[in-house]
Amino acid sequence: MKITHVESIRVHVPAADPPFNWRAGLAGSPPASDGAVLRIGTDDGAEGVAFFSRPGAAVMLDDLVERVFRPELIGRDPLQREYIWHRIWELDRIHELPLPTLGLIDVALWDLAGRMYDQPTWQVLGGYRTSLPAYASTSTFDTIEEFLDVADQALALGYHGIKLHAWGDARRDAELSIALREHVGDAVPLMYDGSAGFDLPDAIHLGRALSDAGYLWYEEPMREFSINAYSRLADAVDIPLLVAETSDGAHMNSADFISSGAATFGVRASANLRGGITGAMRTAHLADAYRIRAEVHGSDLPNHHLCMAISNTTYYESLVTSTNVTRERYVDADGLLQAPTAPGISLPAGLDYPASLRHITDVDERHHPAA
Repeated sequence: MKITHVESIRVHVPAADPPFNWRAGLAGSPPASDGAVLRIGTDDGAEGVAFFSRPGAAVMLDDLVERVFRPELIGRDPLQREYIWHRIWELDRIHELPLPTLGLIDVALWDLAGRMYDQPTWQVLGGYRTSLPAYASTSTFDTIEEFLDVADQALALGYHGIKLHAWGDARRDAELSIALREHVGDAVPLMYDGSAGFDLPDAIHLGRALSDAGYLWYEEPMREFSINAYSRLADAVDIPLLVAETSDGAHMNSADFISSGAATFGVRASANLRGGITGAMRTAHLADAYRIRAEVHGSDLPNHHLCMAISNTTYYESLVTSTNVTRERYVDADGLLQAPTAPGISLPAGLDYPASLRHITDVDERHHPAA
C-alpha cells in the first residue's frame, strides 16, 4: 500500500458565539476563517484525515502540502507511521514548521489505520478505558460572581471539576481562586491555568494562594521558554505543576521539564501541540516511567482517543465559554466522556464539508453515545 495523494481542503469555520478570552488582553476565540482538512489517500482506497482550525490554517496548510508534505509522502507506506513521524521532525529542522502542524500528518495516518482495521483509533493504540470524567475548563469572565455561577451550573450538569482561566492578575486571580474554593467546598477538584500570563514573582504569589486553597494542579503560569524558571517555581510553591503544553519538542522537551523537577503533577499530552498521536503517546509513556500524570490537553476529537488510550491521564478537558453553561455534546449526563465507537478518528461535526468529506465527518451517535 502506497500513499498516492495528499491534499488540503478548505472548510469554513464560523466565529464563536459569543466570543471569549483566555485572560485579559489575550483573545481566546478566533474570528470566522477558513480551516483546513489534510486528506491522505492510498492506491488501495484507504484514506485518513486531520482537521486544522488555527487562524490562517487554510493558507498555511495549502503551502505546506505543496512545498513539504506532498513531496515527502507520495509513494510512502502509510503504515510506517514511526518512520514518517521522524521524517517530519527532520524536515522541521529546515522548514521550522508551525507547532500545531507537526502532528497533522500523524493524526491523519492514525485515522487511516483505524479505518483500515475497522476500529476506533484508541483501540488500535491499545485501549485502556471506555470513559473518563470531564472537568469544565472556563474561559475568562468579567467578575467573581460570574465565575461562581458558571461553576454552579457546570457542577449541576455533572462535570467533575472546574479549571479556571482567570484574568492574568496574580492578586485578583488569587482572590477568585480562594472565593471559588470557599463556594464549592473542599470535595470538588479545582485547577488553575494561567495562560502564560505571569513572571516568576507573580507566579509564586498566586501559586501559594492556590496551594492554600487545595487546588489540584497549577498550569502554564509562565511562558514555557525557561525551564529554569519553572524549576524555581516548583521549589517555591507546594501546589503541583502541570507543564510542557505549548513548548516545542514533544517528549524530548517534556523530558527536560521532568528531569528539572518542574513537572510535580505531570506534563501535557495532546495531538495538536505535542507532535500528533505518536508524540502524545511517547510523552505519556515517558511520564508514566516517572510515575507522574500525562493530562490530555484540549477537546479536539483526536484527544478523545488519547483519553481512552493513555493510562496516566485523569480528566477530559471540556471547554465552557459562556455564562449560560451547556454540557458539551460529547459529555454525558454523568459528566463522562464516552469512548468513540466508529472506525478511525473522523472530523468535527457541524461544519459545511464538501461532498468528498461528508462520509467521514463525526455525525451524532456514529462516534459518541453521548452526542
